[in-house]
Amino acid sequence: MRRYCGMEIDVLNPLKDGLMIIRTGLILTMLFFSLHALSQKTTYPQQYFRHPLNIRMELVANFGEIRTNHWHMGLDIRTQQRIGLPVYAAADGFISRVVVEPGGFGQAIYIDHPNGYTTLYAHLNAFMPALDQYVKQKQYELESWRVNLILPPNLFPVKKGTFIAYSGTTGGSQGPHIHFEIRDTKTGNVLNPLLFKFPIPDNVRPTISRLALYDRSKSTYDQSPQMLPLKNLGSYYSVQNLVKVGTRRISFAVDAVDRFTGTPNPNGIYSAEVFVDGKSISGFVLDDISYDDSRYINAQLDYPFKARKGGDLQHITPLPGAKHVAYHFTNDDGVIELNDDDPHDVVIEVKDAAGLKSTVRLRVQYDESLAKPYKPFEGERFLPLNLNIFETDDFELFTTEATVYDTINVSFKREENKTEGAVSPLFTFVGSHIPVHDNVTVRIRVQDVPEEFKNRVVIKNVSGTRVSVSRAVWKNDKVSAKFRQFGTYQAFIDAEPPTINNPPASLSKATRIVFTPKDNFDVIRSFRAELNGRWLRFTNDKGKNWIYTFDEHFPRGTHELTVTIEDEAGNVTTKTWTVTR
Repeated sequence: MRRYCGMEIDVLNPLKDGLMIIRTGLILTMLFFSLHALSQKTTYPQQYFRHPLNIRMELVANFGEIRTNHWHMGLDIRTQQRIGLPVYAAADGFISRVVVEPGGFGQAIYIDHPNGYTTLYAHLNAFMPALDQYVKQKQYELESWRVNLILPPNLFPVKKGTFIAYSGTTGGSQGPHIHFEIRDTKTGNVLNPLLFKFPIPDNVRPTISRLALYDRSKSTYDQSPQMLPLKNLGSYYSVQNLVKVGTRRISFAVDAVDRFTGTPNPNGIYSAEVFVDGKSISGFVLDDISYDDSRYINAQLDYPFKARKGGDLQHITPLPGAKHVAYHFTNDDGVIELNDDDPHDVVIEVKDAAGLKSTVRLRVQYDESLAKPYKPFEGERFLPLNLNIFETDDFELFTTEATVYDTINVSFKREENKTEGAVSPLFTFVGSHIPVHDNVTVRIRVQDVPEEFKNRVVIKNVSGTRVSVSRAVWKNDKVSAKFRQFGTYQAFIDAEPPTINNPPASLSKATRIVFTPKDNFDVIRSFRAELNGRWLRFTNDKGKNWIYTFDEHFPRGTHELTVTIEDEAGNVTTKTWTVTR
């Protein structure tokens, strides 16, 4: 017997095994071309788009960088720690959309280009004057500061280099910069802008700091990864000792970052791929992602490991409930199968968008003496790609098929809790260390809620430091709400209306009015201001303060100013003042 591509060949029957070799060769050839097609980069126009600022292009963050609940979906371009720098159209086209919102992009402009791409410019401090006036007019027509406006092609055409806005730090920005994206206009998917060749020097390979190994015969949530010692040999990284494992199904994850020439800040990697005996098994490429799919980063990361403050390990093989986003693989699931007892060569390649590569080399062997009998969890479990239901007498939780990434061992605790306003026990389900992709529906039995307060019941969910409050929906003696995280859940009566500060009686020397509404559950669902019965545009950047800067809509004289605010439970506060300007 001899071995060919991992198969034993009968040399005494060459015809039979010759056919097997031909068939095997065809299969391997098909797999190679299939993977080769998957890994081929789309050809993007080079230098078609210009840098949207007139300063040197330097990045704070790149496409694919790890963020809470999402990959970073563009380039964060430095603005020299200043706001108010002119922003220019990256190419010919027309302004197709304008967004104003308290979080997220803040103030943002979208430009459609004739080559089928759309560019986005976010966290802007102000629009160009004509666009600013148009947006303001629409806000007054819609009686809403928060707007999402779709514009016709002939309204604001632009040329490459046309001034469109001033840079800023509005929305979810933590400091001055421009968030810049390139999208496929037809699909809306966000593309990696670094593939379009911007003037950013890069001769620095990715840095790999950790390599983790997983037993994929069980859930990744039911284990701690085995950390393998890496030695940097200059041209590549090595795990120098033979790695012996007691499972025939394994996968790897890497903790890696990328850097640009002359800049110390760490950025996200572009791709990672694992090869066994020269054959590609699985990998991911961060080049074309939909915002609808960006939450799948919680499956690419070892989320429980990160929740334990362990750092960012990115799975090179997908979890069972997240196979279709960013990943490609040549077998059923991307898991490495050790079907014999021989040592196997493993190579892991990590690349950046410039094509620079760092490599890890190691050898892995199955050792039956290391195999441990696996005792499955004896309690209830939630499975990926399934509708899952957990039920007790006074608490129920339901998932969709897209909620769970890997098998979860269910843990549940019920505690009597006398927090003020509580009308249910405090329920703890699983915990904040396990991510949720799609919504979960929670249903809680409540008792002794007076009829007049039934429409003021909310459910509060706490997951680590994240708090979510949602107005409850009644069905018989139970209330329900949807959340996007596990953790604790409890029902409350919220009959306390929100409060608001008073403005100065005399505004003759003021340039603006600032209101800061407060609520016992810290949720202001709506805010409306009127001057003499007409809507007045208060801005709400970053969601806390409502600010009105005096303009033609607030002439000098004595006026009646009315503000109405509502919280999540539907409690409403209305206050009216007589003010003089």
